[in-house]
Amino acid sequence: MIEFILNNDEIETDQPSGSTVLDFVRYHKNLKGTKIGCREGDCGACTVLVGELAGDKVKYRTMTSCLMPMANAAGKHIVTVEGINPADGSLTPVQQALVDTSGTQCGFCTVGFVMSLTGFCVDTTAKTPEMAVSAIDGNICRCTGYKSVERAARHVSDTMSEPPASAGGMVFAIDEQVVPKYFADIAARLKALGKSKWVDDLAPSRPLTQAVPTRFVGGGTDVYVQKPDTMAETDSAHLFYDQNLRGIRDTDGYIEIGGSATVTDLLESSVMQSIFPDLYKHLKLVSSTPIRNMATLAGNFVNASPIGDMTVWFLALDAQLELNCGSPRVSKGVTRTVLLKDLYLGYKQLAKTDDEMITATRFKKPTGDFRFNFEKVCKRTYLDIATVNTAISLYVDDGIISDAHVAAGGVAPVPFYLKETSTFLTGKTVCEETITEANKIMQVEISPISDVRGTEQYKRLLLRQLFTAHFVELFNCDSIWN
Repeated sequence: MIEFILNNDEIETDQPSGSTVLDFVRYHKNLKGTKIGCREGDCGACTVLVGELAGDKVKYRTMTSCLMPMANAAGKHIVTVEGINPADGSLTPVQQALVDTSGTQCGFCTVGFVMSLTGFCVDTTAKTPEMAVSAIDGNICRCTGYKSVERAARHVSDTMSEPPASAGGMVFAIDEQVVPKYFADIAARLKALGKSKWVDDLAPSRPLTQAVPTRFVGGGTDVYVQKPDTMAETDSAHLFYDQNLRGIRDTDGYIEIGGSATVTDLLESSVMQSIFPDLYKHLKLVSSTPIRNMATLAGNFVNASPIGDMTVWFLALDAQLELNCGSPRVSKGVTRTVLLKDLYLGYKQLAKTDDEMITATRFKKPTGDFRFNFEKVCKRTYLDIATVNTAISLYVDDGIISDAHVAAGGVAPVPFYLKETSTFLTGKTVCEETITEANKIMQVEISPISDVRGTEQYKRLLLRQLFTAHFVELFNCDSIWN
């Protein structure tokens, strides 16, 4: 059985663990406010709030329910628009802001915007106009042209940035009737609900003598796009909330990231923020807020997409993976370590067996003059798949590059570590001649093809420009060309 709280009701259901939360709330609970749109996590019409108990408080994040397996709802607070609507039929401040600014027309997308802005109100995000607009980056509207929606977002941010809000986002949100009063009791109710036996059964705990599950599932942001009809009945080990696979730690000269850590976990990590000063700027280019809240780092790696943003990112950090094999249980399986750049054998072919899972990602903790940059070009600036993406990490000592790692996506059948280019850069000074020669080597290394995202020639041009952009960003263009 799956146990969780849906709005203000405690739920116990025997629905398949691989079925989606979207289908459950619409077809089994008749909560039709959550809309069916793209079923790919792009439009945001199915956005819900997911509350997880964190100590004595509940931490809420927006997620696309069309890609969220029921397994990931266990022990959580799932909130649809019906769960925030006032009992007297009035509007919440978020809903009223959209009305006042003419931020809704046909209304199909409106609920998604409401839930995203409500999530902004109750979380710890800085209550600025820019962050309010950022909170709705996963919601698409085909009617308004967005400016009216942005005005609504800014109005909400103004309300939430008033002095009383400093007492706490949730406290202020309840006082201002952004969410109903029952939200104040959710932490205690989740504690009482506890972790159900069913949740324990979901964890990777099969004994060594039993067959491993058909697949391991984290956030589901790719597999539920590719195979939505088969996932409901697939024998899967759901790992998204497995505590053994979470967390980001600074340990023994390495930064270690759990296999179920999400892109948002990286973004919110003080460890990562201390290393990457442009972390928000770079990760903002990766999908949308609801998808970043769900997408796991390990999932991005094993998906093996040639244009995986986070894969390219960690290739440039020369990251290594801890693979657990022999049993799905993290604490009992046999482990081995493999470099991320050695994981990819060919298109969608991995140097891992079906019974192996990624339990951790590690990269050396930077010291000295460390510089990192990520660049991406796609048809839209945000919420789009890259045509070409690339990342670089450099150590610089007295103007000399002492170590270099360069990676690129969209230019080979796999996420591509540019070995020859990286080797060439090591020991070189940062100057126009170095960049020009490195670009020549890089063009020989890559093997892009023409497809719907661009021609071979276009991709070669993009990578050349983005590679140069790395140095412009990291060293200031004037110091390179003069």
